[in-house]
Amino acid sequence: MEFLSDKWWLVFPLMAFAGRWAGGWRRAAERRHRRRVELYNLKNQAREVERASLAEVQAVMAAHDATNKRWLDYELDVGKLIDFPLMTDVREPLTVAFLRAKREADGQRPASATGLTSVTGFESYRQVVNNFAVALDVAEREAKRIRDSRFSGPERQRLATARKLLMIAENQAATPAERQAAYKRARRELDGLIVLPDVTVAAVEKKIAPELDAPPRPAQLHQG
Repeated sequence: MEFLSDKWWLVFPLMAFAGRWAGGWRRAAERRHRRRVELYNLKNQAREVERASLAEVQAVMAAHDATNKRWLDYELDVGKLIDFPLMTDVREPLTVAFLRAKREADGQRPASATGLTSVTGFESYRQVVNNFAVALDVAEREAKRIRDSRFSGPERQRLATARKLLMIAENQAATPAERQAAYKRARRELDGLIVLPDVTVAAVEKKIAPELDAPPRPAQLHQG
């Protein structure tokens, strides 16, 4: 106590030291808190970026599906192919261009949206899907512009006849024999004019398959 009574003045530097220590501890605690907040925000931002990237991939895949559906509408409807023959004419550069663009887009399509994580891969996929859509737009506009104008008069008449025959072939009100005969004659009319893709032929024949395989109905005898 006598020592402390003689050294009372040490209280002031000790208080100053304690104040500095407390201030340093408080500032360190504040820095740790700020770092935790920043880390938390960075993690949230990373999750937001991941969700945004997934949404972007899903959007591009949806655009890809929509473009494929537009082309499928032609492949599954032989009537549209007769109306717009350029869409299956592989001698046409525009047709070749969109078919090539389709192959590239289909080739880069991921199995699922979560399977495409690379930014470079995503950008490449988005570009080929866009190229496919643009190429189909161009070919479709040209096909609708020229329609059957590149065919001669007799050839256009054959196309029109084939169109009517296919309507009969797909008409369920017609007899199996009528539908079978109409389909076979329609194929003859189109021979040499339009090459129907295999998937188109399969789609048509699926609609009238029973009639294609059905034996002719025996003639009924009318009693007098």
